[in-house]
Amino acid sequence: MTGLLPPPHPTNPVIEVPRDEPVPAPRTSRTKRTKPPPAVHLVAGGIGGMCGAIVTAPLDVVKTRLQSNLFQKQAAAEGTVLHRHGVRGLLWNFVDTGKIIRDVYVHEGSRALFKGLGPTLAGAVPARSINFFVYGNGKHLYAEWFNGVATAAATNPLWVVKTDMQLRHQERQAAATNPPGTPASTSSSSRKRPLPTPPKAHKHLFAHSFRSLTSPPLPLQGPPPRPTSWSTTVDIFRNQGVRGFYRGLSASLLGVTEGTIQWTLYEQFKRWARAGPDGNPVEGSEWKVSLAAGAAKFVATIITYPHEVVRTRLRQPLPPSGVPKYRSLVQTFKLVVHEEGWRVLYSGLSAHLLRVIPNAITMFAVYEGVLTYVEKRQQRSLDLETLRERCRD
Repeated sequence: MTGLLPPPHPTNPVIEVPRDEPVPAPRTSRTKRTKPPPAVHLVAGGIGGMCGAIVTAPLDVVKTRLQSNLFQKQAAAEGTVLHRHGVRGLLWNFVDTGKIIRDVYVHEGSRALFKGLGPTLAGAVPARSINFFVYGNGKHLYAEWFNGVATAAATNPLWVVKTDMQLRHQERQAAATNPPGTPASTSSSSRKRPLPTPPKAHKHLFAHSFRSLTSPPLPLQGPPPRPTSWSTTVDIFRNQGVRGFYRGLSASLLGVTEGTIQWTLYEQFKRWARAGPDGNPVEGSEWKVSLAAGAAKFVATIITYPHEVVRTRLRQPLPPSGVPKYRSLVQTFKLVVHEEGWRVLYSGLSAHLLRVIPNAITMFAVYEGVLTYVEKRQQRSLDLETLRERCRD
């Protein structure tokens, strides 16, 4: 009787194949990956963007301050060496980054290391969700420009609020060091616009945070009041109107090129990372893909970094006179190079690299991990369904 039974399948003895039919070829490790539903890319990208933003939030605060001339003025007044040249100077910048994080923690508290995280998450999570949704559905190279332009225009107000919050401490210190005879007749308080809905809570903190130059010195018993996302938004609207939320948009549009370069390089680096000895993609290379994402971000950042400095200068808080020093993209480029030299266009690069590379690695690791998890579940369901069908036959 045993000779009349169908032979077992080579890879699964449970599956029996009739003698009249050919034995299916066993599945190898290079089988084409199951494609997850389009919505998975949307969710995975949002989760990855959120994790990356939270992990690297303190470095974002440091990067923004290093890019701003408000921090440059403060450090110069304290006699701190800001610019060191050569490879040794570049490496020393990473030490400076650690010192700035320590100073922020000591003088402003641990919460100051996460200033602007709310606007960052509000802008990064939907932006990354859309970005990875477009990328995961095979249209990233075609749609990167359109997606980047639309995202930059839609989320620019959030980044303006974030930058203002991260630099407000420097702005208050710069105002406190001005001579007492500085005219205050053009202060922003005389040009406030009415609000549709006035703030309901912490109004005394908001009023205290934006004192005029004629006010007495602030008490030194404790850390300065922390502006919230709402109070910062209110201040920008009152003093600058709706146009104030779109400062730096031209530099953001210029920064779309960074995303295009990054995605193009990532595609090539990912192909190399997944390639096996015979050139075919292999499983278990997700960690290499994450490193490929970090390498692609590194190259794209080095090429396009100056627009980050210009964008921060355009978004930083207005001086007490209410007249912005930096007014447009070209004017800011020229003024920064003329007054401070071209090296300033790379201010904060060390902190930025320390932030964006772990951010990219974390974001892509989470993204690829979610996709791999969904793909394995789909493949397992498909295998079980195939086994049931063969058992019924």
